[in-house]
Amino acid sequence: MKAKRLIALLLCAVMTVMALASCAAGGEDGKKDDGKDSDTYSFAFLANTQNNTFQSTMNDTFKKLADEKGYDYVCYDPDYDLNKQLSQMSDAATQKFDVVFVIPVDSAGIRSGLQELKDSGAIVINVDTAVIDEDRDLVSTLVATNAYMAGELVGQQMAKDYPDGAKIAVLDFPENESCVDRVNGFLAGLGDSKDKFEIVAQQDGKAALDASMTLAEDIIQANPDLEAFFCINDPSALGAASAVKSANKKGDIGVYSIDASPDGKQALVDGDFTCVAAQVPIQISEKAFELSLDLLNGGSVEAEYYLDSMLITLDMAKETLNDWQ
Repeated sequence: MKAKRLIALLLCAVMTVMALASCAAGGEDGKKDDGKDSDTYSFAFLANTQNNTFQSTMNDTFKKLADEKGYDYVCYDPDYDLNKQLSQMSDAATQKFDVVFVIPVDSAGIRSGLQELKDSGAIVINVDTAVIDEDRDLVSTLVATNAYMAGELVGQQMAKDYPDGAKIAVLDFPENESCVDRVNGFLAGLGDSKDKFEIVAQQDGKAALDASMTLAEDIIQANPDLEAFFCINDPSALGAASAVKSANKKGDIGVYSIDASPDGKQALVDGDFTCVAAQVPIQISEKAFELSLDLLNGGSVEAEYYLDSMLITLDMAKETLNDWQ
């Protein structure tokens, strides 16, 4: 009897071990098919800068979502330095993160870093600014605001505001694919009125307040009959707005922007901005994180997800003054 009881106990122990092993290999409890415990998942955000509330809001959102799941999370900040970003991508590949979210400093300049990340086994999700088409094979998916749509909405509004056309200036950021899309969308948004608008200057504002302010000051001085600026983001537009005020031309020169950051909404409320279309960093981060979990669990995703923009009304700006969307 003792022998039979011992055999029964041994069988129970074996069955328990087998059941535990089955849980470790399965997917229903949030664990990888390769047996890696989901508690050890690690995420990295390779931003292009943190010196902008758009990217810092994405960082805060990613960290919040990772913390809620108990996952490790790290953010890298190259501050618009391509070589530094490539070095950070190499470091992230060495660290073997499970998921890496990437905003390229230069859309066409990070293929080697993307290749390292992919070779490391990481799931690479391109966010906000698309890498060039030739490099899309190295990322699992793209999640971004529809930058072309944002620009188009602003162009349509400017065409309404200046039905007879106007002399305008464009502060762009040509090394950034998303910003190129915004400018192209803006020009398309002018529609049949496009020929009525004279672009007296189109210069690289570096997506930055100080650089844009200096350029805007020079443009205003060289073009006393300038009527409006189109800027690719709020920092650039804030620089233009500062130059407009310094020239005592607030109300005479319109400032059109894309972002709808808290600072941009305040500028709209204060009358420093004429119009601003929204980017959606919180929604991008939430969608990208959701897709990363799908991929970790063996699911499939589409090649790209573009989230809609919208024009921010004065009432909307007041209601959400301290928040991104």
